[in-house]
Parts: sequence; C-alpha cells; structure tokens
Amino acid sequence: MSNVSPLSKPTIYFHWLVAISFIAVLAFGLYVEDLPKGPEKGELIGLHKSFGVLVLVLAVSRLLWRFKEGSISSLPGSPRWQEKIAAGVHHLLLLATLLMPISGIAMSLGGGHDIGVFGVTLITAGEKNELLGQIGHTTHGVLANIVLVTLALHVLGALKHHIVDKDATLKRMLGKS
Repeated sequence: MSNVSPLSKPTIYFHWLVAISFIAVLAFGLYVEDLPKGPEKGELIGLHKSFGVLVLVLAVSRLLWRFKEGSISSLPGSPRWQEKIAAGVHHLLLLATLLMPISGIAMSLGGGHDIGVFGVTLITAGEKNELLGQIGHTTHGVLANIVLVTLALHVLGALKHHIVDKDATLKRMLGKS
C-alpha cells in the first residue's frame, strides 16, 4: 500500500457527493415515474429536474477536478483484466453522471418546458421539438438501466476488494489509507 498515494480530500468528497446525490435523484426519478399523472406528480418532477441540474453541476465539477488531479491509480498487484474492467465501469459512471442530467434537459426543452432550479429559470423554453424530446426521453430511460447495472458492478467490485482481496481500495475512498 505504501507505493500508492492516498486520495486527496476533494477527490473523496466529490466521489461521495456525486454518488449520493446521483443515486438519490435516480431513485426519486424512478419513484416519480410510476405515480399517476396529476399536479403532485408535476411538482415532484420539478424537484427531480432541479436536483438533476444540481447533480450536473457537481458532476462537471468532479470531472474538472479529475482532469486537474488525474486518474485514480490502481493498487499494485491488480490483474490487468481487473484494471480494465474497473476503468470501464468508472468511465461509464462518470459519463452517466453527465449524460443523465443532459438527457433530462433535452427531454424538457424538447417538450417545450423551461429549465430551472427550484423556480429560478436558467433556460427559457422555446417551441416543442419532438425529436429532441424523444432523443432525451429514450436516452434518459436507457441510461437509467445502464447506470443501475454499472452501479451494481461498481459496488460489487468495491466489496470484492474489501472482503475477498482484503486490500485498501475501499479504505482509500473512505479516506482511511
């Protein structure tokens, strides 16, 4: 473990802040999706959209930090195939934290709805654009399923490192190495 430097506090904070907020907004969106149409559902979708925009801001900040600091190094001794899978899962999750909110924005704008955060309009809607709305809707739905599988792989990988390999991978992300 001494060959691998500890992760910086901003790296750890960004990881957990984006992870928790992204998962919460995803779970909330899945909940709201199944509600019957009505004013309550509309209000909850508005909250989902507001939090989604905030997740996008956090995800962009995290990505900029990652470019500044560089990729997280693997622990020594990890098999090459495992490093490739881990890198793929990480890249998919990073991409998803950007594309999920962007596809939601596209869906809203395509439907002729403003983009706002808690009642403050950031982008004023134009006319409906069915193609943009459909692309946003399809992308949002497909990504949700991809994220659920990828997130499960990420958690299982972290648990494997902690329980089976008994290495410091999870401890590093918890700031304990």
